[in-house]
Amino acid sequence: MAFGVEELKILKTAALGLSLVAFAAPLPSMASDNALDREAVETIVREYLIENPEVIAEALTVLEERRVAEEEAAKKQALAEISDILFDSDNQVVLGNPEGDVTLVEFFDYNCGYCKRAMADMYRLIEEDSNLRVVLKEFPVLGQPSLDAAKVAIAVNELAPEKYSDFHAVLMSQAGRANLETAMKAATDLGLDKAEVEKAMDSGAVQATLQEVYTIANALGLTGTPSYAIGSDVLVGAVGYDALKEKIDAQRK
Repeated sequence: MAFGVEELKILKTAALGLSLVAFAAPLPSMASDNALDREAVETIVREYLIENPEVIAEALTVLEERRVAEEEAAKKQALAEISDILFDSDNQVVLGNPEGDVTLVEFFDYNCGYCKRAMADMYRLIEEDSNLRVVLKEFPVLGQPSLDAAKVAIAVNELAPEKYSDFHAVLMSQAGRANLETAMKAATDLGLDKAEVEKAMDSGAVQATLQEVYTIANALGLTGTPSYAIGSDVLVGAVGYDALKEKIDAQRK
């Protein structure tokens, strides 16, 4: 098992403290001043850990549990602070029931293979749950082609929000890599004017939308797609239909 720098520091500190408590009685050679020098302490620590190696595993388990708990607490705090722009921003797409009693937020990238597979889960949830509100956040993290596709998508939502769902489904379902050309074709195939889309792409609304999403993602510690937010929970990765439905049901209760 390889330990990181922080783990080693914590283990060393914990082991020193444990050893000093366990062996607080003065050594015969040091009884006169009732003190342990550095060499003696290091010897005690080494011998103790060799004789009780399970202490290392226990300490690492506690360390990992503490790290996870701290990350979860930080995410919940971030959710509380940015809930307005996370769930109810003007710069977002809403599918399903706009007045639904539960909101599921999805961060996606048009070139994310996992997002493409997860799209079926989202549409299934919308179809089965008439009270579900789904918020989509364009989160292009896979390079310039993804960024260009996201800009076209935001422009489509600005110009014809009623066509966004179809645009999203087309671009997510196509084979190959999404980019400016494929996204523009999807938009024009739905009847949008190319010049108007290009003009909308250069608007402040597109930049504002992307900047807002990056701000939210940074606050929540998101670096990949798909990622989800529901209530006070953040789910990272293509967790699947069952996990999403379980969270939705729990939130409703």
